[in-house]
Amino acid sequence: MILKKIFLLLLVVTVSGCASGPKYTEVESSIPTVEPGKGRIYFYRSATMMGSGIQPEVNLNSEKVGDSQPGGFFFVDRGPGDYEVVLSTEVDKKLTFELDNGEENYVRMTVGLGVLVYRVYPELVNQTQALSEIQGLSYTGAPLK
Repeated sequence: MILKKIFLLLLVVTVSGCASGPKYTEVESSIPTVEPGKGRIYFYRSATMMGSGIQPEVNLNSEKVGDSQPGGFFFVDRGPGDYEVVLSTEVDKKLTFELDNGEENYVRMTVGLGVLVYRVYPELVNQTQALSEIQGLSYTGAPLK
């Protein structure tokens, strides 16, 4: 009986922790093209049970641009330059990269075990892999026009 209650609690926490919103396939045609003089950075996280309660802020060059929600994705447009993504749980996990004019970069946020809690790691992924992984995810960004 106790195991059943624990399982139900974990199920509720997992379902409530996942992103909601329209799927990538539903909004893909509404995503605007990148403005001249800018590049685009996509952030996404798969909808796994592991660490679903851990949803750190996504900081890009010390500016909060979103949250790392399981099963969600969003994007930001920025000018060319050097960028640092920081996700903080018990420790900061960082990723640095350069964004070029007209370029699209994809940052996958992956959950791993930490000392006390799960950690979310940012990693740069190529476009082909990212687009195959993002298909079933929910859009969590700013409203699309």
